[in-house]
Amino acid sequence: MATVTTSYVPGTAYQTNIETSGHTLTGDEPVANGGDGLGPSPYELLLASLGHCTVLTMILYSRRKGWQIDHVSVRGTFERIVTGDPVNGRTRTERITQEISLSGPLSEEQRARILEIAHKCPVHRTLANGLEIVTLETSDDVMVVSE
Repeated sequence: MATVTTSYVPGTAYQTNIETSGHTLTGDEPVANGGDGLGPSPYELLLASLGHCTVLTMILYSRRKGWQIDHVSVRGTFERIVTGDPVNGRTRTERITQEISLSGPLSEEQRARILEIAHKCPVHRTLANGLEIVTLETSDDVMVVSE
């Protein structure tokens, strides 16, 4: 189980402290969106999580197989695509695109298999399969389930 605590930094527009097991990060919004630009935005953090998991999955699989990877990186992009018109209705699609750069002395079959495995990282599966999000409010030391 993973646990992260995120809290607002008073006196800032949108800055947050993000505390993980042993690390503290700063989250923020870009200056263009009214933030101070002092940290990644929520969608950048989401893309970083997916990219991190994807890279590790490819590295772990390749090591298990004894295949050498010299370099691997993932560039993630999030976009919201709205089609249709206001009269007939609009459709909103949210899409993450991952561009994977992979190098090393790999055969075409090995490269294809590593790229196939990239889509099987745990974070990718969680996002693609959907997940349940439960919100609990703490007030006066009592947990209340919010529906």
